[in-house]
Amino acid sequence: MEKDADILGKYRAVSNKLKKRFLKRPNVAEGCEQYGSLARSLKQQECPQYAAFCHLAQARCEHTLINPAGETQALVYAAREFIKAEVDSVGIKCLSFQEHLTAAINCYSHAIRVHIENKNMSLAAALSLELGNAVQKLNKPGEAMAHYQRAAELQSQSPLDCLMSLGYVASCKIKTKDYDGALGVFTEMAYLAQESGGSSVTGKPIGAYCDILSRCEITRVLLLMLLQPTPQRIRPEHAQTLEKYAWESSEDNTIAQFLDEDVFLMLQSVVMACQSHDLEALQSIQVELWPKLSAEQNELLYYVIQELSHPSGEGL
Repeated sequence: MEKDADILGKYRAVSNKLKKRFLKRPNVAEGCEQYGSLARSLKQQECPQYAAFCHLAQARCEHTLINPAGETQALVYAAREFIKAEVDSVGIKCLSFQEHLTAAINCYSHAIRVHIENKNMSLAAALSLELGNAVQKLNKPGEAMAHYQRAAELQSQSPLDCLMSLGYVASCKIKTKDYDGALGVFTEMAYLAQESGGSSVTGKPIGAYCDILSRCEITRVLLLMLLQPTPQRIRPEHAQTLEKYAWESSEDNTIAQFLDEDVFLMLQSVVMACQSHDLEALQSIQVELWPKLSAEQNELLYYVIQELSHPSGEGL
């Protein structure tokens, strides 16, 4: 109790110095430094939520001094401390209204807004990603999705960064079992990668864009096998994707530009096995395909097999 009173006393002492008095202008710069010093002290004492409040007071001082860089830095420091406090609460299974998480989101959002007002879109996007990652670690993919989507929008002038953020959006949709939504995002990513990643000489995708297109193609096929849309309901772009795997010859397929031939043939076998409801063949392909897929794709393939085993959806 004595330590808490001491902390509160120091905070009040700094706040009192900043109150307006007759014929005396408060020294805001000094108060800003004192708030920062108190925040650092509280971090060392492992009091993240108290440190966060000091950083918030520091941010208000920076705003008064018209220092947007200092203001956003203090806001981010406050947000990180609030996140740490939330993680600590979750770790000890403390019942709460998630007030620390709400405060952290507000701090990040304020910092992002200041960056946007000052035309610092890349910094705003970086904070949106950081917030998405923080919320994701708290096992809230549905909430994280919105922050990743905002990052992608802020990165519209940087295709590779935008694709990375959209990839996070798609993964969140898979985690929340919004498979149709994930399919839409991966389709959007494939179009963007094709449009942005072509070589100026050959027009074919190069470098990291090939890896992104490969991920999109494999995951889209697995999602389509999981969703099993009827011919009447399937979208033209998805029907076009499946057509690539319906023919024995793939010589003219542009997919050969970025997808390993063995993987293509195994995906073709997956599609045929699903369409013929051959569970044994699909399980056999899974063994060969497993090392070539990401953890996310392997999970989808597992769900495809479960769905084929339990058509009513009991396996999911």
